[in-house]
Amino acid sequence: YNHHSPCQRKNLLFSMAFGRVAAAFGLMATASAADDRWAVIAAGSSSFWNYRHQADACHAYQLMIKSGIPAEQIILMMEDDVANATENPFPGKLYNKPGDDSPDVYAGCKVDYRGSIVTADLFLKVITGDDSNLPKGGSGKVLKSTENDRVFLNFVDHGGVGIIAFPNGPYMHASDLSKGLKTMQSKKMFKELTFYMEACESGSMFPDLTKDGKIFAVTAANAQESSWGFYCSPNDIVKGKHMGSCLGDLFSIAWMEDSDAGKFSSETVKQQVTKVTARTNKSHV
Repeated sequence: YNHHSPCQRKNLLFSMAFGRVAAAFGLMATASAADDRWAVIAAGSSSFWNYRHQADACHAYQLMIKSGIPAEQIILMMEDDVANATENPFPGKLYNKPGDDSPDVYAGCKVDYRGSIVTADLFLKVITGDDSNLPKGGSGKVLKSTENDRVFLNFVDHGGVGIIAFPNGPYMHASDLSKGLKTMQSKKMFKELTFYMEACESGSMFPDLTKDGKIFAVTAANAQESSWGFYCSPNDIVKGKHMGSCLGDLFSIAWMEDSDAGKFSSETVKQQVTKVTARTNKSHV
């Protein structure tokens, strides 16, 4: 996973499990009641050099709140070791973009699971609604969605062919994720599920999607190529200070900054993906 350059190649793999995505994305639709939407956000890395992943995750959390999803129906997991890292020029703050007016995305970012308990196994328990034997130290929240609900999953971190990483424990393999998604289907945990995944070779993580499965996955890279960091040096200046790390990831900031621009409640997934594709103009989509 290359994190050094702000404008390298990136590719989006669109796994169209809905067929045509013409209806408004459940998480962005004003017509959808707030209490029929759930979100799980996970940053799978640790340490200050991976600053961008936790900044992405907190930015995504802010957008879920902005869209009207109740905080109790948003579950966030990350190592949470960056905001207060000694290397951080702004202790207790995280920024997902440069500038003098860049907002602190860490403010109000409520982390449910942090530190050594953040693992692939925990992620699978949370998304499948399994609250048995949860590790101590977390909020205890898991998805309690039903067949009438819309679910949004967002993962940001490093990956490889058929794997994604977590800050602790073993990798998650594509077969593990597929099993988890099938469990969600069998338990009727969603009406529609949208998964935005930011990781290298992330297109390899969804081999078993079907046209009628009601799962729509958008990945930051295809099965053979890298995804890339964004707002890296020398473009990492916040309020006059170089941050010393990339502030975001290209795919993630593309969809989130589009949402920041006021499109969060008015666009369909198809419309947003079209804009994200245009912004990633260094890649073939």
